[in-house]
Amino acid sequence: MKLNQKKDIENKDSVFYKAVWRWHFYAGVFVVPFMLILAITGIMMMYIGFFDGRDGERVIVPVPQDAVMISLEKQSKLAQSTISNSTLVELIMAPKKDRVNVFRLKLKDGSQTMVAVNPYTGEIVKDWKRRQGWYDLADNIHSDLLIGKTGDRILEIAAGFAIILIITGLYLWWPRGKKINKVLAFDFSLKGREFFKNFHSVLGAYVTIFLFLFLLSGMSWTGVWGAKLVQAWSTFPAQKWDKIPLSDKTHASLNHGPSEGMPWAIEHTPLPASGSKEGVKGTLKGEKVNIDSIERLATRLGFEGRYRVSFPKGETGVWTLNQDTMNSDAKNPFDDKTVHIDRYTGKVLAKVTFDDYSFAGKTMAVSIPLHMGLVTIWNLLINTIICLSVIDLSITGLIMWWKRRPTGSGFKLVAPPMPKNLPHWKNAMFLMLAVSLFFPLVGLTLIAVLVFDFLILSRVSVLRKVFV
Repeated sequence: MKLNQKKDIENKDSVFYKAVWRWHFYAGVFVVPFMLILAITGIMMMYIGFFDGRDGERVIVPVPQDAVMISLEKQSKLAQSTISNSTLVELIMAPKKDRVNVFRLKLKDGSQTMVAVNPYTGEIVKDWKRRQGWYDLADNIHSDLLIGKTGDRILEIAAGFAIILIITGLYLWWPRGKKINKVLAFDFSLKGREFFKNFHSVLGAYVTIFLFLFLLSGMSWTGVWGAKLVQAWSTFPAQKWDKIPLSDKTHASLNHGPSEGMPWAIEHTPLPASGSKEGVKGTLKGEKVNIDSIERLATRLGFEGRYRVSFPKGETGVWTLNQDTMNSDAKNPFDDKTVHIDRYTGKVLAKVTFDDYSFAGKTMAVSIPLHMGLVTIWNLLINTIICLSVIDLSITGLIMWWKRRPTGSGFKLVAPPMPKNLPHWKNAMFLMLAVSLFFPLVGLTLIAVLVFDFLILSRVSVLRKVFV
């Protein structure tokens, strides 16, 4: 009796294993193209940013012996004079003495130009259109596949299904009576499909946690799960700025067009408004409130090296000082800080630092620069290994599928068959339901896939020949 019970359990486990394999297969069919795109564009952005920079931070100028910089006010006017009818939007301070200051100009047609100025001579060293370089192309593909919100939604669904791929992959890899060292060792003595299966499963086990964190941090930028759920409930509460008048614009209005410039934790937070008597001591008494006095205030507030100064927008606009790791301003995310100054009085209206962020905001402040490989050279190298591992997992998965296909199967996907008597299906559905509730777009897509699999594939012979 006990022997029969054991066999019955083993049969049920085998059947459930095949069902999980089928889910893993279909998730992979959808996810693999997007994982390849994300990994390749991720590597492109990391190394273009590392070697060439994103906003002129690598442009070098000679430092004179006297090393006297001309005023920022004069530099800004020289930069603005390069394009008629342009508006000064932002100044990116030079990270080192031998680097340029970069001014961002907005043109009447809405486009933006970056102008690099030699801080010692006022010479215009370089200018370029904002977001039209190789880094920006890779970033746009990485963010929305160059098709806007539709691409954003597709990538959000793909990232959610990648998490399902991780869950099912871990189940398929699980030792089941084997010693742990056996399933964590690459076996290069194997041949054919068995070699690729071993390599795929072992590599997947090693990078699982890193890939999971990559996916979560990346999904926090998405339009539904990120912006509508996580970010909306985790943003810094402007109510903490007691008595400070607030604008109807949020910090996101200071972003560089479609790209993110403001810290994730305060993007949805309303900006303070200029024009009141509120605030604390800022610029010195008698100083004219301009870019030079704002720069001197920044120094007193602890800003050094590379940071950003946003010029006031409109009558109630404020000067904004911002320094964060996500923008390659600093190496330590715990030093994040944003300060707003009244454009008329020069008083400090509000200040937000890493300590003020919510738990989710702090998590994102740390994870986003890590996700982008910005923290240290080791961060860059580890991220490179993870991206290459994702490419390897995608390719070995495709190779295993190809080697498993029967001869003469044509264009059929040849998915692992769905077992007729599926045990533990309630537990599996509960797990998938939990994932679906956490990621709404994934849930809707998963329901559609299940309906397609159970109702349509089983009844439409033409489709069954292709997908089954």
